[in-house]
Amino acid sequence: MEWYSECWAYVLYSQGFRDTDRVFIPFGYNIFVAFWGAHYAAEKIGCEVVPGGVLDTKARVLKMQELKCTAFMATPTYVLGMADIARNRLGIDIAKELTIEKITCAGEPGASISTTKRRMEEAWGAKVYDHIGATESGAWSYECTEQPGGVHINEAFFLVEIEDLETGELITEPNRVGKMIITALDRTAKPCIRFDSKDVIRWANFTCDCGRSFRLIHGGVLGRVDDITKVKGVLLAPTAIEEVVRSIAELGDEYEVVVSKKGDIDDILLKVELLPGKEGEEEFVLARLKDQLRIKTNIGYRIETHPYGSLPRYELKARRFKDLRVKGG
Repeated sequence: MEWYSECWAYVLYSQGFRDTDRVFIPFGYNIFVAFWGAHYAAEKIGCEVVPGGVLDTKARVLKMQELKCTAFMATPTYVLGMADIARNRLGIDIAKELTIEKITCAGEPGASISTTKRRMEEAWGAKVYDHIGATESGAWSYECTEQPGGVHINEAFFLVEIEDLETGELITEPNRVGKMIITALDRTAKPCIRFDSKDVIRWANFTCDCGRSFRLIHGGVLGRVDDITKVKGVLLAPTAIEEVVRSIAELGDEYEVVVSKKGDIDDILLKVELLPGKEGEEEFVLARLKDQLRIKTNIGYRIETHPYGSLPRYELKARRFKDLRVKGG
């Protein structure tokens, strides 16, 4: 835990956490290692930490307001979910009525997706930073306060390599996509040597103005080898759908994708929610959504609109992409 917390301390310090911060963690930790690492790292920096696991979402928002918390950590899904609860059930404009300055996201790729990041930052009036780690390896990357369009490898503690998805050849040049192979340099209880993370990444062709020499991954984690699937003969990354949906201002934050077979033909259904008061614009919004999806993913979709608030909500990792062609999808 000392080593794990030190890894996390690099993450939080790079994102501006200091001994003047009061940090809210809106989850129960139980045996989940990541939030323990974040908790101890924040204390190592000198922050005051407020665990909010026993509270429901409304109480968490109110507690952050009461205690004048300056930072918190959550999945992108829950960051948006808390904003929705605050706005529609509590009548609170969190960007104006809370004192949150920075948010660390993990568990999902949303904080490295520009449209999702923008929604979070506008809702909270705060900077949103990505962090990518894994239970098997540790807190291996972070986005710094410069927000350079990628994440730094936490190279004080990890060796990251990128392998070609098909041949296994090591990739050293920028902007060529491959899967991440990671070695944790200091783990002793459970050595992690050239672990196949299945995360799809690419080296950046730029440096960061923060001055750190740790290498950059362009755009964060682009997806996972086992998430990228072929639909209608086209390779599809679920993050591409998220980027488009979150770019349409008239749509709510939640959506769901269902891929199935109709005979021998793939069928892809996208379920979305129109924001309250936007029902009269449905035809225009859906036409724009279809056009953008076609441009971004080269696939045609069936689209359903659902009442606002009716699609599933998640606190931790969301499961919005359901492939029913695969057993258990």
